[in-house]
Amino acid sequence: MPSQYSEPFPPTIEVFEMARAGTTAAQWTLTKTLRELKSLGTAQNRKTFTRHGVTGEQFGVSFANLGKLKKQIKVDQALAEGLWDSGNHDARVLAMMIADPSAMKTTQLDAWAKSVDNHVLAGQLSNLAARHKGAAARAAKWTKSRSELTSTAGWSVVASLARLEGEERPLGDEAIGEYVDRIEKEIHRAPNRTRYSMNGALISIGLGCPKLEKRALAAAKRIGTVEVDHGETNCKTPDAAEYIRKGRSAFGKKKKKK
Repeated sequence: MPSQYSEPFPPTIEVFEMARAGTTAAQWTLTKTLRELKSLGTAQNRKTFTRHGVTGEQFGVSFANLGKLKKQIKVDQALAEGLWDSGNHDARVLAMMIADPSAMKTTQLDAWAKSVDNHVLAGQLSNLAARHKGAAARAAKWTKSRSELTSTAGWSVVASLARLEGEERPLGDEAIGEYVDRIEKEIHRAPNRTRYSMNGALISIGLGCPKLEKRALAAAKRIGTVEVDHGETNCKTPDAAEYIRKGRSAFGKKKKKK
């Protein structure tokens, strides 16, 4: 493990700890959180995450354990920023789980997007960005990015917004419909992981926006098979048209039971 994660930690982190002293979440200092993450990591998880494209420093903490930590820490923006700056993969995932969307500026989200180095982080970033007041603007900007991972995050934000209902959704059907058109035109020439994210966005639109279901389904049929290289994993790319049809059918059965 690189020396930056062995004791003692760099003075910059010590200064960070002192600045946080006296806060309500002081028990979860940066040092303590990194130690906890390190203790929860396993060699098997590191192998699994590596197969999924994670490179660089990582402890190999399962998402189940990261979720438990999130429940304990709750929301802590200062700690999230410290974890992000550590550069460790697991720390960055946790950072996006405990970050406060209302406390983040769009410039900070953009900066995090630029430093994302794998699609796992891109997915987590989209979850955070989707809860930000500027979610619609991030989706518009990131989906046009030349960076594969930034555009991947952008289309995942579109997917998240499509699943929102009523006033919670910052985009109307017309605006989301334009994303359907873009997906159909751009998906086959988009980068690998971006294709997967676009396919997921199309499915979410078909399932989450009743007025756009037929439009999304028609686009999915015209698009056909979406080829994505998932590397040395067992992951597969779902057939969007089939997924939308089955999803709406299941939703309809649930409504009848009610």
